Amino acid sequence: MTIRTRKFLGAILLLVLATVWALLGMAAAQIPWIAESGWRQAIYYVVVGMGWVLPAMPIVSWMQRPDRVKSGS
Repeated sequence: MTIRTRKFLGAILLLVLATVWALLGMAAAQIPWIAESGWRQAIYYVVVGMGWVLPAMPIVSWMQRPDRVKSGS
């Protein structure tokens, strides 16, 4: 797979990841334990807002891998 194809697929994967992460994060924010306290909400949104970076890192590193060199015969 060429780097161009990996970047295209990776961009789509990152958009899907960010969308699903945001929807799940908003749904989980409605848990009464979090929703009843302002400081818990602040901590929750900071952690969840930055938490998507961990699953995105392998996608980005996969996207940046160089193309395989074809051995000429």
